[in-house]
Amino acid sequence: MEVKLWNDKREREMYDNFGELFAIIKATEKLEKAYVRDIVSPAVYETECQKLIAQFKTLSSTLKDAVPNIERFHDTYKMDCPAALNRLVISGVPATVEHRAAASMSAVTSAAVVAECVQNFITAMDSLKLNMIAVDQVHPLLSELSSSLNKLSILPMDFEGKTKMREWLSRLSKMGAADELTEQQARQLHFDLESSYNSFMAALPTDGA
Repeated sequence: MEVKLWNDKREREMYDNFGELFAIIKATEKLEKAYVRDIVSPAVYETECQKLIAQFKTLSSTLKDAVPNIERFHDTYKMDCPAALNRLVISGVPATVEHRAAASMSAVTSAAVVAECVQNFITAMDSLKLNMIAVDQVHPLLSELSSSLNKLSILPMDFEGKTKMREWLSRLSKMGAADELTEQQARQLHFDLESSYNSFMAALPTDGA
């Protein structure tokens, strides 16, 4: 006895679309695993992933009344495709695109921190030249410089500038706010700042690095 899965053409089309959606989710899961295991190249992965995402968006829009919740569809048919759900529903872009965006954002952030460090170095050195040698004048400048240096992940923990700023901040914290650096201390601090600045500039990666 033949069992009909649909009663009319519209219902048949809906089940055909269910099958297409099921296939797209399964294909995306396999593609994600292949990419993670380095079975497909990033270029091939990105092209195929974009195609699947476009198909998914078109089909899920068509099925928005019949399938209002993709996660529920996934669970109903016991698909076990977490990577596909993340890519299709949550992310919406290939992993390669995500990685490029993250790298670009990291580069922009690093550039901003480098500029901040340079500005803090120059401000501290210029302040000493203007004879701003009171503890409550010097300490905030060195604290800002130390903080900006610590934000830059390319600098090691034992970087000269970090070490010297920690030493100076420790020394200043034992003095009163109105105390002033001696001429010898001011000259030494300026020397340490200049030396740290030169080391900082040398530590920055070049364009070809």
